[in-house]
Amino acid sequence: MGLSYRQIKWLILVIPTITIGLWEYVRHEFLLPYISMELGNWLAPVIVFAVTVTFLVKLFSIMEAVQEELNRERAHKAALEERERIAQELHDGIAQSLFLLSVKVDQMKLAGEAQDNLGLLGLQKTVHQVNQYVRQAIANLRFPSKLPSLPWFETIQNMLHDFKAETGLTVEMDWTLGEDKLTSKEKVELSAFVREALLNVRKHAAASRVQVKCKAEGEGWFCRIQDDGIGFDGDPFRHKDRFGLRIVKERSEEMNWQLHLGRQDKYTVIMLRKEGKVKPREPAVSDIDRG
Repeated sequence: MGLSYRQIKWLILVIPTITIGLWEYVRHEFLLPYISMELGNWLAPVIVFAVTVTFLVKLFSIMEAVQEELNRERAHKAALEERERIAQELHDGIAQSLFLLSVKVDQMKLAGEAQDNLGLLGLQKTVHQVNQYVRQAIANLRFPSKLPSLPWFETIQNMLHDFKAETGLTVEMDWTLGEDKLTSKEKVELSAFVREALLNVRKHAAASRVQVKCKAEGEGWFCRIQDDGIGFDGDPFRHKDRFGLRIVKERSEEMNWQLHLGRQDKYTVIMLRKEGKVKPREPAVSDIDRG
């Protein structure tokens, strides 16, 4: 029914009145020879109740659905306003301060002050990276993800499509993990894992090819991302520039997932796994078709 909220309220008000009015008219004009006054009085509330059950219950359900939609729109608007407020505060405060600091560091370098000072160069790199992170956060707040309005798997596909378009890398996807295997919280965490893995490939790997494989195994599943890039030295979770990896590790521990990161056959492999009741075999790099 294409009724407005106002029309529904008016119908709820007038339908019982119209019903009792029609009943009294029909009773007095046509049914008096057949129905006594006492029986007619008893039938009036029964008829009103029958009409109420038939029509008004449906109208109430429509009105509740409209009210829920209005509440969702208000909540969404409030969330957008709050995101904009936070983004504005980040821009006016932290982002501007970081930009000023980066300008001063650049001026020191151009002026020849301690050009060979590794500490200064490290500071310069860190300031630029943090500035980039903050500005990306501002952009994400002002232009929120489409995750709430799209099916979850479609957001994963869009993420990989955007990554391929922005980097020009060859991206191979083998995803047979169904949404029914994941809770809402697991979907959020797995999306964050894929996003962080792709971000690290983009920033650090110098790769030409990325392969993504996520698959259910018994009552568990695994999600594996590998690239043919330059890899890493030492423990990447302790590297000062790998904030995201440390967060992924902490979140995987909270979710009781297993996180693996290493080099296999000239590939950098990061894999997240949720164990089922029966421990599945860990897939080898060769399990992923390289075409």
